[in-house]
Amino acid sequence: MPASRWLRPGAARSLFQVWPLLIGLGLLALVRLSKGAFLLDAYAQLSRPFWPGTAQGEWLRSARRMEDQVRLAQLETENQRLRGLLQLQTLNPTRLSAPVISRVPGGWWQQLLLGKGSLEGVKVGQAVLAPGGLIGLVSAVTPTTATVTLLTDPTSRVGVWVARNRHHALLSGLGTSRPVVRFLEKDPQVQPGDVVLTSPASTLVPPNLPVGVLQSIDERADPAPEAVVQLIAPVDAVDWVQVLVPR
Repeated sequence: MPASRWLRPGAARSLFQVWPLLIGLGLLALVRLSKGAFLLDAYAQLSRPFWPGTAQGEWLRSARRMEDQVRLAQLETENQRLRGLLQLQTLNPTRLSAPVISRVPGGWWQQLLLGKGSLEGVKVGQAVLAPGGLIGLVSAVTPTTATVTLLTDPTSRVGVWVARNRHHALLSGLGTSRPVVRFLEKDPQVQPGDVVLTSPASTLVPPNLPVGVLQSIDERADPAPEAVVQLIAPVDAVDWVQVLVPR
């Protein structure tokens, strides 16, 4: 018997009007039962062509490397700060002001004689500063005087580093107004104008005291480059200094 005889025209029209609603209710029930999992799967499949490719992956890896470098730099900075605090707690130096009472004209760039000595706590090896930074170390004392060997003295050797890139070097006096730094690396990547500080690796002086500014650089020096340094402190005109005396 033909199907049209089983469904009256009105019933057929009603069924065609209701089936979209039935499909919608079925989908809602499926979503509820699956807790939306199939929608997430469908979205993943539809969006697959837009997923990050090799270029995006390289950007992410580059960003992660940069983040690691920043974290490392922060850790190094914090480590330096903690080391500085530890040293301050250990040494806790005071700055003892002392007048310059004598200079030998023939050794103008070699030594100073100060008007304070062991009675004031001055000892051999203590750092001596002038306005601008380090100028030398105490090399001899009496009860009331102290001899300072300047950084410009030919016998002077102090560990330093370049503040910008932390490349280490040895500061040596030449007997003239400007000492020289001899770097430890073949390619220290320095330039005129770089500031030189005392090195944290030095056992003679406290770290990061200002010393001078790089002037001319000889990149062909053997075994490593070297540079002439203009001291920040006016060694030729200083009349008062400060001696770092531990408490």
